[in-house]
Amino acid sequence: MSDQRLLVVEHPAVADRLARLRNRDTPTPVFRKLLEETGAFLAYEATRGLPMRDERVTTPIEPMVARRIASRPVVAPILRAGLGLLPGFLDVIDDAVVAHLGFYRDPKTLQPVPYYANVPADLSERHVFVLDPMLATGNSGAAALDALASRGAKAMTFVSLIAAPEGIRTIHAAHPEVRIVTGGLDERLNDHGYIVPGLGDAGDRMFGSTSSVPVAVRPRA
Repeated sequence: MSDQRLLVVEHPAVADRLARLRNRDTPTPVFRKLLEETGAFLAYEATRGLPMRDERVTTPIEPMVARRIASRPVVAPILRAGLGLLPGFLDVIDDAVVAHLGFYRDPKTLQPVPYYANVPADLSERHVFVLDPMLATGNSGAAALDALASRGAKAMTFVSLIAAPEGIRTIHAAHPEVRIVTGGLDERLNDHGYIVPGLGDAGDRMFGSTSSVPVAVRPRA
């Protein structure tokens, strides 16, 4: 892509898994496994530019200067669907600090409603990676980035399985400096805020549930 803030990962292994994830007949256990595997491919690309440092190590043959990641990044899955990308990310960066951000989307307004946050107090010196399989309206993503920025985060990357143009515009309007890494750029959103052609609700398909609204805070009819 010409915009350096957006990377669509074009790789046969990603495309093949994404095709199977889109298939409505893919069962929950297979969907979950494919999502985790794709998360590793996306993490590999998203973390490619992490700063490095030199460290002297001794091999079985002789001492040498090796290269290590300079500081532990923070990975912040947006609950609940973002958890599907987390195992793959940790397969790539095994010592990342894991934060959690809980939002659900109000089914009527499509606006994010926060319900949980567990984030390091100071993110000013950290590279932070936000995980959410679906970048649809971008409202939850922008709210998550707002929460991280309030803790001092400056170097932030948003990682998604698929994205809609509307969501990308929302993220970059709120946080112009954020880089987005995604496995696919879809056509648009429908009237209900779902990505078209998309793959449905990633959280429901991953967990075998029927609603992404937490029961304890579900709006009354």
